[in-house]
Amino acid sequence: MTPDTIVAHASGVGAAAVAVIRVSGLQASVILEALCGGLPGPRVATLRAVGPPHWTLIDRGLVLWFPAPASFTGEDMAELQVHGSRAVVSEVIEAALSLEGVRLAEPGEFVRRALANAKIDLRQVEGLADLVNAETKLQREQALAQAEGIPSARYEAWRQSLLKAQGLVEAELDFADEAAVGAGIAEQATAIVAALIAELGQALQGRGERLRSGVRIVIAGPPNAGKSSLMNALARRDVAIVSHEAGTTRDVIEVHLDLGGLPVTLIDTAGLREAASSIEAEGIARALSRAEDADLLLWIVDATSPVWQPPEALAAKQRIVVLNKIDLAPDGKGEGDVIAVSAKTGQGLEQLLARLQQEGSSATEEGAGGALMTRARHRVELEGARHALVRFRDDQAAPELKAEELRVAARHLGRLTGRIDVEDVLGEIFSEFCIGK
Repeated sequence: MTPDTIVAHASGVGAAAVAVIRVSGLQASVILEALCGGLPGPRVATLRAVGPPHWTLIDRGLVLWFPAPASFTGEDMAELQVHGSRAVVSEVIEAALSLEGVRLAEPGEFVRRALANAKIDLRQVEGLADLVNAETKLQREQALAQAEGIPSARYEAWRQSLLKAQGLVEAELDFADEAAVGAGIAEQATAIVAALIAELGQALQGRGERLRSGVRIVIAGPPNAGKSSLMNALARRDVAIVSHEAGTTRDVIEVHLDLGGLPVTLIDTAGLREAASSIEAEGIARALSRAEDADLLLWIVDATSPVWQPPEALAAKQRIVVLNKIDLAPDGKGEGDVIAVSAKTGQGLEQLLARLQQEGSSATEEGAGGALMTRARHRVELEGARHALVRFRDDQAAPELKAEELRVAARHLGRLTGRIDVEDVLGEIFSEFCIGK
């Protein structure tokens, strides 16, 4: 265990009914004995008086004791649940810091120690961070799946298959004279790699990182089509200035929404036309830039003077065409799959919200808990592993190069969870082929 014992306020900042103070390290038991008069039973919440070593009462609260290694960090660990005033929290922490070998924890240090002690892997660390920052139901579900190690289990299965292929190839190189080792092992390794390439390719089609960061939906269209009014209606509050004067929206305006658990960033942009001024030209340039980067485009059409097609630069974007101001032109009709709304009266907004949720969900992973990639880093590592395996299949490559490509693929997969151990390859060789008996 790490020599230093760390202490920190583990619950939210500010006054609250209850605050949690967490302690981890060799001195955790000493702190409990000094502040609480002794150790409670392991993993049993016990009501205790809490005070400094000289026993001036600070508060009364629940105390929990988690002896190593059965704790979150893998070290001796304690939690004190006291009243949540700043005075109580600061005095309890100061009392703990008065003991030798105790210091304040650095940001994320409890999780760092859990990782160092193999209580969690790197993906679970990222899942915990996402869980703390989750804002919607689907984000919470995806983050919880990461923190619970569900994707890590699949990565580990891939890793074990790769280790088997490495063992086969290394055995072919190093023990080719052994008949029991050499027969057909190249074909076995190739079959394992082919299956891995297919599985990695399927995983790379997922877009779990979009659910983590949110779906970007840009509202675009000609001036005075009612884009800002529609944004205010969808957000159910005034976030954009509305005017009958064309070209009043000059800058990009964003609002964050929760659509049935799906995090959405709704972006209002300047009307697209020939600019009347340099300021408006800059607004239009920003609008086109945001629209090109969007996951989904809401092309707004004015029912009183419809312009159905977006500029050529946006023609290929996935989009929903919205016919707005139908309260002013009730006979207006759309072309194809058009949603007719009135930002003023609210007519058609529920249908539009349902469509946005449907389209946004299709831009993310197939299920909140099934995402294998939630960060750009994950995609980079999976692509690196797959490319290495594709190079392995090159029939012209020498066996030594093939073995190196498997090592490269293993390193990429190992970086996903933080597990990189070449000794596993030797273990696979000896367990499978009984070499040396």
